[in-house]
Amino acid sequence: MVALDLRRLRFLREFEERGTLGAVAAALGYSPSTVSQQLALLEKETGTRLFEKAGRGVRLTDAGQLLAGHARVLLSAAEAAEADLAALSGDVRGTVRAGGLQSADRRLLVPAVARMAADHPQVRAEIFELELEQALPGLRLGAVDLVIGDEYDGHPRPRPAGLRFASLHEEPLKVVLPAAHPLAGTGAPVPVALLRSDVWTASAEGTGHHAMVVGTCRSLGGYEPDLRHRSSDADVQLELVRVAAAVALLPALTLPADDPALAVRDVAEATVRRRLVVVTRDAPQAPALTTFLAAVTDQANKINQEGPGTPA
Repeated sequence: MVALDLRRLRFLREFEERGTLGAVAAALGYSPSTVSQQLALLEKETGTRLFEKAGRGVRLTDAGQLLAGHARVLLSAAEAAEADLAALSGDVRGTVRAGGLQSADRRLLVPAVARMAADHPQVRAEIFELELEQALPGLRLGAVDLVIGDEYDGHPRPRPAGLRFASLHEEPLKVVLPAAHPLAGTGAPVPVALLRSDVWTASAEGTGHHAMVVGTCRSLGGYEPDLRHRSSDADVQLELVRVAAAVALLPALTLPADDPALAVRDVAEATVRRRLVVVTRDAPQAPALTTFLAAVTDQANKINQEGPGTPA
């Protein structure tokens, strides 16, 4: 009988998901040589060739792909066993790793961490800022427990198998202009079609926000925006509006309550909305994760009742 080491199976599973030894090393915090050694030991344990040369790197053999499929099952079973044992004890303890985009970190995850520290000090909550596209591999592999992402009207997120999506918050997108912009004076909704000649700012290419800005300009204005500035930090986008005369299309949750340098207006042609979604693995949850998720949901409900604020 082959004795399989779960830790080495996780290295294999990471390689199946990420594709290179360097990416596995970066994700797990090891050196590439350590990753290579662990996978070589797994080959020795199984007595089977799991990798083959592919250009300058390596790829899984048929046997490697077969074992990676079994690794998914075995690692999921181990995770479920840990969750069941934790639930049986009734203790709310352990580590919860949560990620999200900037506005979700600030308005949802940070308050949840504060609540956990007060109510459940034996839970170690770790948060980081990451777009959903970047976080999904770690979520699927168990390196991340919870991710808050966003999706926009006309740009729904895929729903990969093995993940659980739940809506947290919905809000309108606002046109953000410099206060001196010619269309800012009346306070009326601003037609996207009239911003054809303006310089735009949006999040990095490949993100949902970037796709939404480009898609909105195409569908409502009939043009390709002059999208010169890209930052996934909403504060950077707002500063570009203030000092560089850019225009932006941002969710209400990211906007300051009062800033005389900015003019925040509704979109004239249609209501464009953003939804925040929380994503977890579709698997039994340890009490620490269940409790943290409840804290996040409570904070979202509070924002939904009170509103994200009323920008000037």
